Order: sequence, then structure tokens, then C-alpha cells
Amino acid sequence: MTISNVANPSDLFLRRALMADAAVSGSTGVLTVIGSSLLQDLLGLPPTLMLYAGLSLQPFAAIVAFLATRKQLSRAAVWAVIAYNALWAIDSLVLLMSGWMAPTILGEVFVAGQALVVAIFAELQYVGLRRSGAAIV
Repeated sequence: MTISNVANPSDLFLRRALMADAAVSGSTGVLTVIGSSLLQDLLGLPPTLMLYAGLSLQPFAAIVAFLATRKQLSRAAVWAVIAYNALWAIDSLVLLMSGWMAPTILGEVFVAGQALVVAIFAELQYVGLRRSGAAIV
């Protein structure tokens, strides 16, 4: 089932934001899993952290893609995705400021950059949810 088959015009923006999130999360997850040990020296991040973060993105991406392609979007499910994204962004910044690890400058840029992208997805999804109004149950 594709977005074009199920989307009401009022929720198309939200569905696209969800699908973009799923695509970016899934891709980042695969690349992080594959490159976890290769990127250790470059980013200064523990490969185990990167491996498990990447693995956690796979089911998230699948769930978000599934949600985006349902005939009727669930307001509660969309809020859960927004909350998860917000928490991921906050946790990423806490990781940087905590001193628990010593990422390189490139590692700091990577963590901060992905936190920013995830926060933007949360914002886009929030805007899409508000625009959708009564189209979502």
C-alpha cells in the first residue's frame, strides 16, 4: 500500500513526513550498524553504542513506515512517533554534554546533526498532525 492510495489531501504532508523519517531512520540504522567499528576512530564513539543505536532504528523505521501507509492514521501513534523523536534528540544532546564519552569534533557534529534532523522530523510531524485536523482519529 502506498501513500497515494490511502492519503486524504489533509494528511498528505504528515504521511510524507512520516515516510521521510522512516527512510532516513532506516538508512541511518543500516549505515551505523555496518560502519560501527569502522567509524570508531573517525567519530570517537564506542562501536557498541553505534551498533545498538543502529539496530534500534530498524524496527522504529518499519513501524513509522507501516503507520504512514495505513488507510486511517492514529493520532496516538503519531504522537508516539513525535515523542520518540523528541526523546532521541534530547538524549543525543545529553550524550554530548554528559562527558560519558569523548567524541572527536566530527563525532560531535555527527551526533548534534542527527539530533537536529530528528528534531526537525518531530516538528514536521507535529505540523502535519495539526494540519490534518479531523482527518486523524
